[in-house]
Amino acid sequence: MLLKLDFSSDRPIYMQIRDQIVLAVGRGELTTGDKLPTVRALAEECGVNMMTVSKAYQLLKQEGHITTDRRSGAAVARREQNAGPSKETLEGLRLRLGELRLAGLDADAAMELCRKLYEEGTK
Repeated sequence: MLLKLDFSSDRPIYMQIRDQIVLAVGRGELTTGDKLPTVRALAEECGVNMMTVSKAYQLLKQEGHITTDRRSGAAVARREQNAGPSKETLEGLRLRLGELRLAGLDADAAMELCRKLYEEGTK
């Protein structure tokens, strides 16, 4: 699994790992049941501490994106099709929409940008 981490970013590395795995699932690059690398393997590949990857995996599990098992490791979780977004996702979206509003986008421009980004994510 090839992740692009920005070690100079203010965003913590564990969150960058989490975000990239969520994006990979959203784009269909990872699907239900796909195995993720072990914590040790991903840490070595990324050049980070195992605790950093472990923290990302714990967060992904807590959010319901992955399942973990001592014997079979981590895998992409099965999601209910009509489960809807989590409270945290909705709050994050509200924040991003506020940022777009502050950047001068009206509702139509914001929706068009969202539509474009959504379609890019499925290619």
